[in-house]
Order: sequence, then C-alpha cells, then structure tokens
Amino acid sequence: MNLKTILLVLLFVLVAIFVLVCIMLTTSEKQSSCAYQPQAFPEHLHSEWSWLFADLTQEELIRVVQYLKSNLGVILEDASHASPSDNCIYFIDLYLPPKADTLLFLDHGGSRPPRQALAVVYYGNQPDPNVTEYVVGPLPELKYHQDVTVQKYGGQIPYHRRPPLAAEYKQMVHFLHSIVFPTAPSFMQEVLNYDGTNLAVMTTSPRGLKSGDRETWLVVFQNVIGYFLHPVGLEVLLDHSSLDTSHWIVKEVFYNGQYYRDLAQLEREFTEGHVHVEKVKRVPDDRDSTSMKPRVHHAEPGPLQYEPYGPRYSVRKNQVHSSCWSFAFRMDVSRGPHLLDIRFKGQRIIYELSVQDSMSIYGSSNPGGMSTRYMDLSFGIGRFVNPLVRGVDCPYSATFLDVHFLAGAERPIIIQDAICVFEQDIGRPLRRHYSNLQSLYYGGLPGTALVFRSVTTIGNYDYIWDFIFYPNGAIESKVQATGFVSSSFLHGNGLDYGNRVGDHTLGTIHTHFIGYKVDLDVGGKFPSLVGRFRLLVGLHLSAFWTFSVLSIHPPFMFKFFLLPTNGHWHFHQLKVQISVKVVGVFVPSSPYVCACICKSMTVKIAGHLCIHLAQVYI
Repeated sequence: MNLKTILLVLLFVLVAIFVLVCIMLTTSEKQSSCAYQPQAFPEHLHSEWSWLFADLTQEELIRVVQYLKSNLGVILEDASHASPSDNCIYFIDLYLPPKADTLLFLDHGGSRPPRQALAVVYYGNQPDPNVTEYVVGPLPELKYHQDVTVQKYGGQIPYHRRPPLAAEYKQMVHFLHSIVFPTAPSFMQEVLNYDGTNLAVMTTSPRGLKSGDRETWLVVFQNVIGYFLHPVGLEVLLDHSSLDTSHWIVKEVFYNGQYYRDLAQLEREFTEGHVHVEKVKRVPDDRDSTSMKPRVHHAEPGPLQYEPYGPRYSVRKNQVHSSCWSFAFRMDVSRGPHLLDIRFKGQRIIYELSVQDSMSIYGSSNPGGMSTRYMDLSFGIGRFVNPLVRGVDCPYSATFLDVHFLAGAERPIIIQDAICVFEQDIGRPLRRHYSNLQSLYYGGLPGTALVFRSVTTIGNYDYIWDFIFYPNGAIESKVQATGFVSSSFLHGNGLDYGNRVGDHTLGTIHTHFIGYKVDLDVGGKFPSLVGRFRLLVGLHLSAFWTFSVLSIHPPFMFKFFLLPTNGHWHFHQLKVQISVKVVGVFVPSSPYVCACICKSMTVKIAGHLCIHLAQVYI
C-alpha cells in the first residue's frame, strides 16, 4: 500500500471521527435542553402563617372526638350506624379565627389566635332533642367546649331540622323494601318487575312543606348505572319524624299521574283494573345507554400538556406559591373549597374567596320533582369531594393533594387526590400586537394561568370548582356542572316542565344558584366598590335557546373594580370574574333530546360580597 492511499484512509477516518463528534455534541445539547429540570423555590417564599387556615389533622380530629366523649356527659354513638334516637357527632371541622385577630397576628405582631375545632352534635337521646354546635379548643391540649348555637342562630336548633345521616338514608330505603313494597306484591312484580334488588331510591329535599315536618318524597328508579335517567313512575312520601323507625308511616303514594293513600290502596285498585299502567322496559346491565363508558375508542391519544422545566409553582402543606401569587387553602366540610390570604406579588388583595352554597330549584309534574329545593350545603360540598383522575380531571403533570375530614363517622376519612394544582396554557396569548404600518414588528406574551381545582359529586351532579389565577392580576372563580341530568317520570302534561329525554323520561326544568364569598382587601381593609354587569350574549329571561347537548354555553360574567377609600383610582385595581358553565351534563342518545337555557344573576353586598349566579336549562 503506497503512502498516498494511507493518507487518504487516515483523512477519511479523521473526517468520520469529526462528523461523529459533531453529531454526538449536537444530540447531547438537544437532550440537555429538553431534560426535566425542576425549579427550586426558596423555602423562605412559603410562610408558616398558613397553618392558621389548615384543616384539622387526623390526629387533631381524633383528639376532639375523644375529648367530646369524655366531657359532654352523654353516650355518643358512631354516626355511621346511629339511629335517630341516638346522640352522635355529625361532623368536626376547623373553626376559623376571627379576621381581626388573624390580621392582628399576621400584620402587626399580635398574639397568635388559638387553634380551635367546630363540632356539631346530634342529641337524639334527650327529653328535648336538638342540634348543638361547640367550639372546642385550644388544640392540641383541649381544655374547653363552648356552646355557640344560640350565638350563631338566635336559639336552639330543633331536632327535626337536622340533615339526615347516611345511616338514616339507609334506614329509609330499608323501610321501603322491607315494609312498604311487600304491601303491593302484584303491582310491584307485574308492573315494575321487582325482584328485591332491581329498584333504586333517590331522596328529595326539603323534608316537608311547613316548619316541624320531616317528610321526604322518595323517587323510585331502575337500579342500573346512571339510574337518574330511568324513573319507573312510583314515588312514596315517607313521614320519618319519629325517632323510632318502627313508627315511620307512608303519607301518600304517587304513580303515573295519580295519588293514592298508600301502596295497599294502589295494590287494590291495580288488581281491580283501575290503574293506568305504563310498563317501563327493563334496562339491560350489559348495554346500558346511560353508562359513562365511551362508545367510540380513538386509536390515537389526545394532546397532552407538558412542563419542560417542571412546575413553576410550589405547594407546601396548605400553601401555594408562584412567581405572582400565593394563597392558603382548606376544604370546609359543609361549604367546600376555601382560599385565604390571597396575595399578588406579595400584596394581600383578598382575605377569603370561598364557595358558600349551591342550590337548585326544580319544576315537574310529579311531586318529588316539583317539591325539590336542593341546598348542597346541607349535604356537604366539601364532604363529597372525590378522587381526581390524572389525565382526565386534571393534567398528568398536576400536583395532587389529599383531603381528610370527619363527618358522619367516628374516624377521619381520607380522600386521596381530592385537590389538584396546575399551571395551564390557556390556548391564546395574554397580550399581543402585530404591526406592518410604519414599521414591521410583533410582540406577544403566552397566556398561562395557575389553577386550583376540586370536584364535588352530590347525587346526579358533579361540580368542578376552579379558582384561576392569571399573571396580569386577574382572578376567575368558575364552576362547571356535569354528571347526569335529573329526571321525572313523563306523563300527562309533563312536557310543560321540561323536555323528553327518553320514552318515559322527563328532563326536568331547574335553576342553579351558586353562592361565593369574596372578602376583598385591595388597598386596605375598607376598599370601595365600582361594579358593572356584562352579559356576553344578550337574551331576555323568557328567551330559550336550543343547543347541542354537549355544547359549551357562553358564561355569564360579573366584573367589578375596587378603589381605595379616598376616591382616587388606585394603581392596583382588581378585577374578579365569576362564571358558570354547564358542560357534558349527560342525557341519553335519543331523538327526543333538546334543551334550552336562560341565566340570571343577583348581587348582595353586606359586610362581604356574595355573588349568586343562576342558570336554567331543560
């Protein structure tokens, strides 16, 4: 081999090595730039003050239960299996210290407010049964329990006003199956195909038409997935005011547009051929049309959210901190998510932003539907939060947090992944401008938002509670309702009260009211308020729109700006936007399906700001 050939080979090898090195360096740089590099938030950005608003720990809840059992002087049964005639603890929650005491401690170095618990006790085993609320403290070494019932409500709470325990619901359903249904064997078997297990019962509220009543219309459905859409036409009014369940009585029975004294009378008239019967087709379990199981499976997964450098926020204990925002959070057993001491760039702008109640008023041609006035506070908005599914309820990259509470039982209950926190790309620029007039330029800022989310499921409805924080200082509180539409058995003039969503199913008309508390501290504790309404889509209250079942409706928004007390415009004005949407409320695939919508809003200002939003749809 001559020298020239050797030199050519060496040159080729050197070139190959150079190319390989360049490729390796380029690949290494690309991998390094895309690698996961979590941002480290300095610990000093999180404040120890957030414990003031933290939910009671499991150990604290157990300690309060033990204290009450030792100091109330009565026998307390476990609420999970208590009878109406028993004494029991309904729930225990954090008792928030007064705002004045809290701010004195946070802002002026005052004494630290004591950590206390609020305990609600049912006294059924007393000469004068009642409901009593106690403030128990100070934690961790408990020394006192103060009765605050009269202070809060102006008098004792009569026992008939108590929200039912889960045990009482079970006793009501058992009473129907074991005592009431057997009085009409022919009707139950021939008309409803009753076999002892294939019927479900749904409660209504309120429990009576006048003070002192404790009567509930119980609506009967087929016991299948999504039973809310399969009424069978039978409704029973049960008087369960007696503390002895054996003394409960049926006050009235309704079937297919007719009222009867009891089920025995319905049985007699049925056997005599005087009852107009509408037999409902049995829904097969293996192909239930109301199942949430997808009917179409996509071969390719949908788009995913990605954080190339990890989250740009941090969560420690019950405090969230980002480059612009910080706030503490808790989950109230009755009212749901609470955000406290909300700060924008270190300045407090809201002391408390929280859900207060969710109410729905129904109309129907059936007694169960026409009398229903649900106040979800009485069931427990925070109590019925449920685990969130990664990739469905929240992005895969979200931070998930557990919730624990004590309600309807003697031991704390843990709901895993009940809260999620994430930053999302809102899919549009926060601001941008393009110019090709005197000069050519473009400027824009990607739109992102920090989201705090939880979901409450009460009966047929799932409420998605979002608190959204934007980098420009705006806050949006949003609730989206999904789940299943509530229904009644369709008969007679039922279409005057809703729309047909099945052969014998009426999607009932109803109105939603959502209450928020917004305690604003912009420019101090006493800002003034300037407000205006803005309707995104104009409509009259009597107007009805037909829309696709799965469409997203325009939100109805209320915006307001705050000014300092001296009357001059403040540099840091605050815009709070609250919106309500109904998305994905499930109704069966049916040629009957159509819907309509109208919306309204009222605002009350009394000490703090309460914002009520209403949405009606059929």
